Amino acid sequence: MRIFKYNFTVNAPLEDVAAFHQDTSALKKLSPRPMIVQLHQVDPMAENSISEFTLWLGPIPIRWRAIHSNISTNGFTDTQEKGPMKYWKHTHSFESIDEEKTRIQEKVEYTHPEGLRSLFTRLLFGRLGLNLLFTYRKLATRRHIGEQK
Repeated sequence: MRIFKYNFTVNAPLEDVAAFHQDTSALKKLSPRPMIVQLHQVDPMAENSISEFTLWLGPIPIRWRAIHSNISTNGFTDTQEKGPMKYWKHTHSFESIDEEKTRIQEKVEYTHPEGLRSLFTRLLFGRLGLNLLFTYRKLATRRHIGEQK
């Protein structure tokens, strides 16, 4: 199993960061172009809530179903139930640095599938792809939380 970690800070209170990430529209806001997110089922954030969606990379659909757990103001975990990876568990942790600054810690535990399918997932969800994705998410988080103020 591989582990990817990414940390950054946001100039926003912990409560604002948690509310942004727990909003059902967050996935669309955190997905970089040219990736298009088509939502099929997005339950309000709660223990065992479901997010089911398709990530479109041009004409290529990637269907994904995640289950949420360990939900609190300090973060949550989404675990792939169905999707492109053999295993995917993404933990979002939020830590208050002070009243107006929060540290976001992202941890993804993952395993690629076997065979030819792994070529595709290694390209998109290998270390380089995850670095690009989470760098975009850092910038998007900062932009969208700043817009809410």
